[in-house]
Amino acid sequence: MLVGSYRRTLDEKMRVAIPKPLRDALGFPDRNELYLTPGTDRSLAIYTSEHLSQLGETLAQKSPVAQETRAFTRLFYAQTQVAEIDSQGRLRIPSELAKLATLDGEVILLGVRDHIEIWSVTAWDAFLEQTQPLYDQLAERAFETSNTRPIKQNEP
Repeated sequence: MLVGSYRRTLDEKMRVAIPKPLRDALGFPDRNELYLTPGTDRSLAIYTSEHLSQLGETLAQKSPVAQETRAFTRLFYAQTQVAEIDSQGRLRIPSELAKLATLDGEVILLGVRDHIEIWSVTAWDAFLEQTQPLYDQLAERAFETSNTRPIKQNEP
């Protein structure tokens, strides 16, 4: 299971050091081929081939002719790239994906159960500021059987 948050700095070659706890959870060095994908909320995501396949299976259950499914599938897979962790535990972020997530300088890596997310520190701090106060409501909704009611910022 991938958990935790780790602040890192991108080097001049757009490489980021993957923290040892995350590398161990991924199965490094036996499994060093990963997939770097566009994430949500201006982040990038790192998946193993197994978890990327599971995501693909979920997408395959959707209608292949639905406009949103087609659009997402194109954007997601066209921008996904194979990424390898080098012998020093670093992963190079292609410039087009770094631009997509506005990554430069300091970044934060998050272990999110089955994948790693890479955020710019600015975007992550803004996300935390907006959502941390809603933690209890988010927890209640996340474990409800039906998530039909949206959370409002000023909800008690």
